[in-house]
Amino acid sequence: MNQATYDELALERIAKEKFGLSIDIQSIILFHADVSRTAKASVFLTNKKQLMLYLEATSPLILSDVKKIISKMGLRAELFLPPKGQPHYFEEIAQYKFREVFPGRKHITDEDLLFYKTLAPYNPALVVISEVKNGEIYQFDPDARDDWRVGARFYYRRIPTS
Repeated sequence: MNQATYDELALERIAKEKFGLSIDIQSIILFHADVSRTAKASVFLTNKKQLMLYLEATSPLILSDVKKIISKMGLRAELFLPPKGQPHYFEEIAQYKFREVFPGRKHITDEDLLFYKTLAPYNPALVVISEVKNGEIYQFDPDARDDWRVGARFYYRRIPTS
């Protein structure tokens, strides 16, 4: 077995253990690329032709950090997968943080919780990607002019079905 096969198996195992998702990786597009000074990301394609991103960091990340990194990478997110066994993870964290700020408020709507969802800790992160903008996936490079350079070229757009 070569190193790429071990990398695929490691990503499949992490997805199963931390997110409860069984995936079979067809190919790795970008492996363990720097996306900030403390975070690394892997972009891979599953056998079901879903493009996914796995992101982990040595420092704490929140959902808004992950969203910003995905945007800087030139990707568009479709779904942020919650940790294993916590299907309402983002909603629960949002309600907790909202109640810390507004303890007397009884009626809470989804619009009230939108901002507070972005404050949920999310490290590691597993995200389903819907599109690669302009066919280029960027990675962090502090020596580059804009701190980002092309890490891989890959065209992908998920067509929504009913």
